[in-house]
Amino acid sequence: MPQQTPAGLPGRIQHHIDGRSVDSVDGETFDVINPATGEVYLQAASGGQADVDLAVAAARRAFAGPWPKLLPRNRSRVLHRIADLIESQDERLAELETWDTGLPITQALGQARRAAENFRFFADLVVAQRDDAYKVPGRQVNYVNRRPKGVAGLITPWNTPFMLESWKLAPALATGNTVVLKPAEFTPLSASLWAGIFREAGVPDGVFNLVNGFGETAGDALVKHPDVPLISFTGESSTGRLIFANAAPHLKGLSMELGGKSPAVVFADADLESALDATVFGVFSLNGERCTAGSRVLVERAVYDEFVAAYAERASRIRVGDPSDPATEVGALVHPEHVAKVAGYIEIGKGEARLVAGGERPRGNYVTPTVFADVKPEARIFQEEIFGPVVAITPFDSDEEALALANGVRYGLAGYIWTNDLRRAHTFAQQVEAGMVWLNSNNVRDLRTPFGGLKASGLGHEGGYRSIDFYTDQQAVHIALGDSPSPRFGAGPGPATSFPAQK
Repeated sequence: MPQQTPAGLPGRIQHHIDGRSVDSVDGETFDVINPATGEVYLQAASGGQADVDLAVAAARRAFAGPWPKLLPRNRSRVLHRIADLIESQDERLAELETWDTGLPITQALGQARRAAENFRFFADLVVAQRDDAYKVPGRQVNYVNRRPKGVAGLITPWNTPFMLESWKLAPALATGNTVVLKPAEFTPLSASLWAGIFREAGVPDGVFNLVNGFGETAGDALVKHPDVPLISFTGESSTGRLIFANAAPHLKGLSMELGGKSPAVVFADADLESALDATVFGVFSLNGERCTAGSRVLVERAVYDEFVAAYAERASRIRVGDPSDPATEVGALVHPEHVAKVAGYIEIGKGEARLVAGGERPRGNYVTPTVFADVKPEARIFQEEIFGPVVAITPFDSDEEALALANGVRYGLAGYIWTNDLRRAHTFAQQVEAGMVWLNSNNVRDLRTPFGGLKASGLGHEGGYRSIDFYTDQQAVHIALGDSPSPRFGAGPGPATSFPAQK
């Protein structure tokens, strides 16, 4: 049954500034495409400098209002109401996310529920947090006071957009900041729901603002705005470098989660069936459009041929189709521009390695799960992020070779290691150049832990207390408990000035 148009779609997607839904100042719009059909289904307001200026001004006014001054417990109650509202409409959210992104409906539903969990987590954390305090007995007490930074600029990607927006919105709001969100231009639909959710939850006008548009216009204006002291960005490494350069003159705080080309290392002593399940899921779930995908599978040669054969067979049986069908495992890629990029890498891969599964475009924005074997470390499909349902499998003969292969790319976001040797597991994990490593597991997040990458995969970390650190200024306050004599400059005898004699 073909995907049905969701009921109640807006006539167009607008910005949300100071509690009102508004068009762009200059009236500009852009087309929004349904990935499954390739058809334009509505227009969205295309923001520029003037729209960002209005949004930032509204956020600054709101920052001077009651929101930053609320007790953490009171802000926490609002965030829990937001989580309740997300959960109450998770199926609607998933329906819109699937329509907008091409993600399979069952996976989109999981992402909607994760968005609610993000708000619950930070609602609890901001109440439970404690800050450092030090004392010098009888002489001094020193403590850390935290203050929200002001207007947070949030720039989010098009893969699992609603969940990734929640990952930034929740800690920014929990700590008392006001925000301007610039969602990805490919997927503005689910972001348009935030305004209604926040209003119903009791978030004051101006605390949340949203400007749709392109990175080179709306995003650039937000990054360069002098009244936005911090930017949290998730997206491509090339865009991250540009943001870094544009933010530098303003000395902005930056948190950037960028690209990845993460290794999944499978040793011969691993539980191969579990490793197969996890590595297939790790690269083909979410249509392969995930930053932490284990898109390079490194397999010990003793089990290499067996593993490659099993991997190819599993990949060839993955169900590709209508994103709204609960049986679908890989849906439509997000946009024709992205499909062209992925298809281009598949053609490159055919000249670099052995194609053992997939590599086809059945129609439109669909790409079959694609598996390349015998991939050399210098191959482009080994080195470069594809961000689609494409995996490169490479053999290794020793732990040293596996480590060199794992670290032999410019990225360093995630790593996955499969072995039943406890000593090897820990030793190897600590040598992998990655911000996050999972042992004998797929990507299962603990929200208390830091999330971020090394090398070209990012700058800084968020998650848990790292998010609290990023969205707040820390002020050290020192209190003297008794007399604290200071040297008495100017209290001694003699003239007020004294210079050495001139020669």
